[in-house]
Amino acid sequence: MRQREDNRWLYDDDFGLSALTERVGASGGSLDEAQVLALAAEVAEVGDGEGAVELGIDARCLLDSALPEDVLRTVWLAASRQRFDPVDHGMDMGGWLRRLTDLYPPRSRKSGRSAWLAPLGPSLDEGELCEALVPEVRASAEALTHAFTQPGAAVLPPESVAAALERVIREGDGELGFRLFLRVLKTHRVPVTKDQYDRLMELGTLLACPGPLVYDGLTVLWPPIDTSRRDATGDFGFSELTSWFAPNRHDRTARENVQRAAANDDTAETPGSAAALLLEDSLRLLKSPLSADTITTLWVAASERGFSIDRFSMDGRYWLGLIAEVCGERLREVAPSYTHVAPPVRAELTDAVMRALREVKPLLAEKTVSPHWQGIPGTTVATAVEEVTTRVDPDLGYRLLLRLLHVLSVPLTAEQYARCQALGEAFGYGELHVPFAVEQFVVEESHREVQRVDLSPWGYSDGHFGERLPPSPA
Repeated sequence: MRQREDNRWLYDDDFGLSALTERVGASGGSLDEAQVLALAAEVAEVGDGEGAVELGIDARCLLDSALPEDVLRTVWLAASRQRFDPVDHGMDMGGWLRRLTDLYPPRSRKSGRSAWLAPLGPSLDEGELCEALVPEVRASAEALTHAFTQPGAAVLPPESVAAALERVIREGDGELGFRLFLRVLKTHRVPVTKDQYDRLMELGTLLACPGPLVYDGLTVLWPPIDTSRRDATGDFGFSELTSWFAPNRHDRTARENVQRAAANDDTAETPGSAAALLLEDSLRLLKSPLSADTITTLWVAASERGFSIDRFSMDGRYWLGLIAEVCGERLREVAPSYTHVAPPVRAELTDAVMRALREVKPLLAEKTVSPHWQGIPGTTVATAVEEVTTRVDPDLGYRLLLRLLHVLSVPLTAEQYARCQALGEAFGYGELHVPFAVEQFVVEESHREVQRVDLSPWGYSDGHFGERLPPSPA
């Protein structure tokens, strides 16, 4: 049995034997042994040569199992689109797997790698993995059978594919079975529901697999865009957009930044959701009685003067119109049937947000946004947030308050942080929304001065979560 490791630090996508089947399946036609071994060498070189470790382990797991020839061959052919059948080249599957294990024998990690590829704790043992994964294979069994009855599919008994995958999971190796199951789903465009997709993503997280290993190329039956849903892990909408303009992110034009934010769908969201949520916030502000100066204050403060629209004689309403325009372009591209209908505001939470704002207002009075250049007093921004909360949308008001607390590095007690979390839960925010905004500023009551520190494993203190696009360089 393999010793599981945190492969998110080493691989960007699939790896090992399942990655080899992907490359074989992506070829334009049938391959010979030499061509497949050349592809195997490419897989082995991933991660500065560490890919050879997983490739050898995967092959050894199957070779050491009691799985029969027909099961191994069925899974290999299904995952690789039947581009290379060892039988056609004088080998059975055992011989083919031995060929790979001879080329990629067990070895230790290269020096320096073992420290940050530490073994995972017992978050999911082999039995638990099997019990979680086998129902997913069975849930897809009918769709898999249908896929293998279509023209051009691998010539296999259709009903045998799901059964073979289940046996690999139970009798071979659960993690490898998970990756091969995903590869078969992707190769043959077998659709999964949003609920099943969420379960597969959760399994990938528990196994410490890189996110794209699950979601890249997977056909998901996404529900319609619904801006009342809170599927994202972190911040979203107008408040999230402001973080894209923080002073350390000056590598793009303003329009390009908005385009990237509008396309920054969380991996749990229906494509187009980020644009729809940003559009909703923008339209709420545009249609509100807030003055252009108040909107400008909100933007300039929340973006830490990273894009000072007031310097360009651009008022807040004009800027919101440009943001809405970009969102419309994105939605026409990925969700052309989407029609914006704003859900009702959570008016019942207005008082709770106002209590939170009043509680921190004395702390904000001690702070200034951009203190060394055209500073904005914290109390001025707090008044603008209050207007958003009472006159526009308490949800947006609370998100902007969290953003302001982050920008100003406002120290909070553990009790204040707990209340922030509780209010975030009431709004349905993702699990990282409040922690990434303010957790790093929680201090003992006797210490009110804090330094902003980078808690994100990816190197961004205002990180973006589960994004399909690469994060903007710091």
